[in-house]
Amino acid sequence: MEKRISTLLKGRRKPFSIDQEATVYSALEIMAEHDIGFLVVMSGTAMLGVISERDYARKVDLFGRDSRNTRVNEIMNTNIFSIDSERTYDEAMELMTRKNIRHLPVVKSNKLVAIISLSDVVKACLRNQKETIDFLEDLALDK
Repeated sequence: MEKRISTLLKGRRKPFSIDQEATVYSALEIMAEHDIGFLVVMSGTAMLGVISERDYARKVDLFGRDSRNTRVNEIMNTNIFSIDSERTYDEAMELMTRKNIRHLPVVKSNKLVAIISLSDVVKACLRNQKETIDFLEDLALDK
């Protein structure tokens, strides 16, 4: 049985986001405070883009820009991929692999409910495979 992403979300903290007009420095502060590397850029309930530590390193630091004077909307990635919470682990892994992304916003009824990482999905897939193997081994022992 394929597992849904919604099963990964139980007990997760709310997704962190930032306004497009905020400074990159503010985004870095949020990421550092919560030990995360990715934020969704929001305007109300609309996802406008995403910003990651990689964006900072490649678009601010590398070019000598000042994070206190650079706005999030100047460096955010507007090519957003997201996945519905009722899709499967395998679908999330396929999307993340195909698009070469490490973080994926999860939506339910078009509302941002979580952010999952590639690591989250890989761990979930491995757990699911182990459960299947254990089930099949138990079935074989019962014969």
